[in-house]
Amino acid sequence: MFTTFRGSQSGAWRITSISRVKGEALPRVPALSVVQSEAIALPILPSTTAWRLAGTVSHLRYTERAEQEQLAAVQAGLGRPEATHAALIPIRKSAAWWELTQDERRRIFEDKSHHISACLKYLPAIARQLFHCRDLGEPFDFLTWFEYAPEHAADFEELVRMLRATEEWTYVEREVDVRVVQEG
Repeated sequence: MFTTFRGSQSGAWRITSISRVKGEALPRVPALSVVQSEAIALPILPSTTAWRLAGTVSHLRYTERAEQEQLAAVQAGLGRPEATHAALIPIRKSAAWWELTQDERRRIFEDKSHHISACLKYLPAIARQLFHCRDLGEPFDFLTWFEYAPEHAADFEELVRMLRATEEWTYVEREVDVRVVQEG
């Protein structure tokens, strides 16, 4: 199953901001649509779609069994009615990151950056889904989709600041932060 995020003139999510965090930004558009399908969704009207990013849910690469169980126990699902705010954060990591072995990346990801353990305190208020796209020929390695209720916006800002201050983030060569609110 693929998930395609399309920045265009219309969609279920109104884009409130598109910020370049590192590297090249994405073109500004007013709306975002999220399409799940068996194939990567192409633009309906190419002239109104400024960008299309696609990824797929894959197995957890740096998560140990105990961490997976902790996450499953407290993680909320996507699509909760109260979660009317969201963020799409596409990330591409450097060649230096991918040249590391799996265990070296794991040490940076959790042992040094505490990616999982530090994020647990933000669950279930903030729901997250990671989409892998590195091997799909996409311009990013990962697409991270977060959903949260408006009253948890400050928590989300804190979470993002914390993650960007880690050693793991030093390997990011491109990141864009797309903030949206649900229409209707």
